[in-house]
Amino acid sequence: MKKTSLSSVLMIALAGTLALAGCKKKEETTPPPMTNTPAPAPMSEPAPAPAPAVNVTAVTVGTMAAADKSVTPVAMIGSKDKIIVSVKTDGTANNATLAAKLTYQDGQVAGEQSATLNTSGTDTTNLEFSKASAWPAGKYRADVTLDGQPVGTTQEFEVK
Repeated sequence: MKKTSLSSVLMIALAGTLALAGCKKKEETTPPPMTNTPAPAPMSEPAPAPAPAVNVTAVTVGTMAAADKSVTPVAMIGSKDKIIVSVKTDGTANNATLAAKLTYQDGQVAGEQSATLNTSGTDTTNLEFSKASAWPAGKYRADVTLDGQPVGTTQEFEVK
C-alpha cells in the first residue's frame, strides 16, 4: 500500500476546490424593475458672456478739460497740476464702473478714481486726480478698467 503525505492531500484538495470554483455557473442577475422616472436633462453649455455694449475708444492724460470734456494730451505735468484721465466711450452702458489707476515708477499706486457709467452713444468721462502736496517727480502710468477689465491703452507721463 502506498502512503501519501498530508501535504500532497492538501494540494489535491486545493486544486479540486479551485477547479470547481472556476467551473461554477454564473448567476443571472435580474434587471431592476422599470420605473417611469424621466431621464435627466442634458447639461447645456453655459451661455457666453455678452459682448460689452460699450467700448473705450480713447484714453488721454492731461491737465485741463474743455467745455466738451475733451483733454489735450500732455507728456509732462507739473508737480502741482491736477491730473485728468479722460476716457472716451461709444455704446450703451448702465451702471458700469469705469476706473483709472495712477501708478508711480516704483509700482506704488499714486491714486485711484472711479465713476459709474450710464451712457448711450458717444461720451467722455474725466477722472480727476489732485494732491494737496506736490506730486513726486518721476514717471507715471494711467491704467483704465471697465467693470474690472482692462480697456484702452496704458498712458505714460512724467511729473517734473
